[in-house]
Amino acid sequence: MMTFQPSAAQFASPPSDTLPIRNDEQIVRLRQFVREKAVAQGLSLIDQTKFVTAASELARNTLIYGGGGDVHCTIVERNGRRGLKLEFVDNGPGIPDIARALSDGFTSGSGLGLGLGGAKRLCDEFDIRSAPGEGTHVSITKWKPF
Repeated sequence: MMTFQPSAAQFASPPSDTLPIRNDEQIVRLRQFVREKAVAQGLSLIDQTKFVTAASELARNTLIYGGGGDVHCTIVERNGRRGLKLEFVDNGPGIPDIARALSDGFTSGSGLGLGLGGAKRLCDEFDIRSAPGEGTHVSITKWKPF
């Protein structure tokens, strides 16, 4: 009698690229990288621009407010659609009031207060997890239309 044993690769998450965010130069590299990945996924020029803009804003927040961190980039597929997912992770002080931080006009620094909310509007999917003293994890996804 033969038994089927699935390989670990069948249950593994999709491979991802990890890019550090420790300085302004790495933010520039991230923008270039995200644009290349968005082009490779067939996103329109408008969607590329929206996603790169969101990524740039979140990377800047990761550096300025989170003290630096990492970005994980994954090609995703769901129901026959392909997309690009970015996860920004830092070990900074965290965000005490996420709802307030997402509202336009709120800033904890010298910016215009459009960052998190603006990034959310530029993406198809947006998720944020954060708590004081626990860092911040922001996930964004852009899907190629059918």
